[in-house]
Amino acid sequence: MNTKKLLVSFLAVAIVMFAIVSVSAGEITEKYEVEVDGVLVLKSTDIHLDPVSVVAGDTITVDVYFTALVDDTDVTIDLTLEGDKVDTQASSVIFDVEAGKVYHKKIKIDVPFELKDQRSDNIYLNVEIDGKDSKTELPEVTLNVQRPSYNTVIKSLTMPNSISAGETFPVDFVLKNMGYNNLDDLYVEVSIPELGISQGPKWVGDLVYSCDAVDCGDNDEDTVAGRLYLDVPYGVVEGVYELEFTVYNDDVETTMVKQIVLNNDFSQEVIVMSTEATVSAGENAVFSLLLVNPTNNVKVYKILAEDVNGLSISTEPQIVAVPAGSSKTVSVTAYAEEQGNYDFSVNVLSGESLVDSIDFNVMVEGKTTNTTVILTIILAIIFLVLLVILIVLIGRKPEKTEDFGESYY
Repeated sequence: MNTKKLLVSFLAVAIVMFAIVSVSAGEITEKYEVEVDGVLVLKSTDIHLDPVSVVAGDTITVDVYFTALVDDTDVTIDLTLEGDKVDTQASSVIFDVEAGKVYHKKIKIDVPFELKDQRSDNIYLNVEIDGKDSKTELPEVTLNVQRPSYNTVIKSLTMPNSISAGETFPVDFVLKNMGYNNLDDLYVEVSIPELGISQGPKWVGDLVYSCDAVDCGDNDEDTVAGRLYLDVPYGVVEGVYELEFTVYNDDVETTMVKQIVLNNDFSQEVIVMSTEATVSAGENAVFSLLLVNPTNNVKVYKILAEDVNGLSISTEPQIVAVPAGSSKTVSVTAYAEEQGNYDFSVNVLSGESLVDSIDFNVMVEGKTTNTTVILTIILAIIFLVLLVILIVLIGRKPEKTEDFGESYY
């Protein structure tokens, strides 16, 4: 009996709470209009409106106008675009309303891109005006969503994660036409802009819109796969670089960027031990350049020194052939008669390409003294001193010895 009374009491309380909630959650508006990208799609009055088309993947603007029936706080306008597989949501900022006043909120929302086999399909817009004490759900709006006119999707881009300097590596790609129209005369290109290397453009043909939705001809495809190659120079600095893959025609251009790691155990082809020297006027300052050829072919280098007033510069040899995988040393000699501070550069070229440019500095001090002459003078002085001492010694007479006779006592 007590259990029955308790159950009746619980149901009574639940009914009262439901009634309170129902009263508190009354309609916030009965008069409204909704526009999508400036086109009227919904109105509270009973009128016929033509369907509006939107583009998959675009961001659309939804304008909501309404007249408040009540005073309310913490009001938001919540939007939902419902597709078959993907939904997107967006909301307005929080605001307050007063009864009898007209309000307008502009909200941006993304259109889902889920079209695979169709060029167009339906999508559904739901608008809810929700306050603290009241709420109104507007009737559902049907929109027509269609593919972008021209849309090349890079389905995959594959390459090694790590590449060594001097290596040629492949870049594999798969493209698919996800647009409304056919794509004619597509080209692809791959590059590493920071290194100034690229491959392409390469023609890959025509792509029709999805062959799953239409009867493609024998030579018509909506997907294509291919491969490009990039040659990495031997002299690159190792590190992380950005690789850019671009597909384009007269109607559309799409680019994908991926990071790759370049390794280089021999990033320098020219190694210099020292670039500064201090010499006396009239002396040679000699520098050494070590030319390293890490490639698999013989490389011919040309050594060119810039002219500097008052400084004579020579290289030996000026043209040097370095076998594959080996090195050779080149001497650079600088000579000046006048003291001063001289700066000069030496350029190393391989063919018409500049391999490296090295800056040198020579500090030339005052005239040097001939060490041979100084040594001769010193030896002459020593000889003269010794000669004088010898003459003096020879010219001295010996002292007379005193003769003591015997004494007898």
